[in-house]
Amino acid sequence: MSNLAQFDSDFYQSNFTIDNQEQSGNDSNAYGNLYGSRKQQAGEEPQPASFVPSEMLMSSELGIHFDYIWQKTLTVLNPMKPADGSIMNETDLTGPILFCVALGATLLLAGKVQFGYVYGMSAIGCLVIHALLNLMSSSGVSYGCVASVLGYCLLPMVILSGCAMFFSLQGIFGTMSSLVIIGWCSLSASKIFIAALHMEGQQLLVAYPCALLYGLFALLTIF
Repeated sequence: MSNLAQFDSDFYQSNFTIDNQEQSGNDSNAYGNLYGSRKQQAGEEPQPASFVPSEMLMSSELGIHFDYIWQKTLTVLNPMKPADGSIMNETDLTGPILFCVALGATLLLAGKVQFGYVYGMSAIGCLVIHALLNLMSSSGVSYGCVASVLGYCLLPMVILSGCAMFFSLQGIFGTMSSLVIIGWCSLSASKIFIAALHMEGQQLLVAYPCALLYGLFALLTIF
């Protein structure tokens, strides 16, 4: 009897110990998983938002592309540089408006109060050249593109009006300088129109009406 009682006590004690070990092991694993998941969540940091420069954001919202403005300005300043027709097809009026305002301001500083005619002549000249280009080219061109090209090519005329602030252009030197500036403006404008509209061999025909338009601006600058 004593051996049987001792066997029963050892049996129940061993089972209880195994069950307790398994339960404690399961509890520790569950606690470890819960603690690990909380630690992982706590260790996760929020992804930093992509930084967009304020200049790029402002330029994209306003539709201003400074790279295009710079490339078009360099194309006008160097009449011998080949024009990129794809860039010139972009209707960008930021540069033309800036150059028109600069031309009016320099004329005013030179003592010429007729700078208001600049804006009227610009609008009329754009309409006339727009009609002529649509008649001459098969693809056609928009009014915004014509205004953009003619406005950018007004930059040499701004240089001439800036010179009028310091000395008079009514003389041989002024006349020669005006002719050079007119040729510069008309050559740049016709080069850009030829490249944008694929009008090879017609540059002189396009340069003639452009020279007449910039000649009017030269007359306002001199007199």
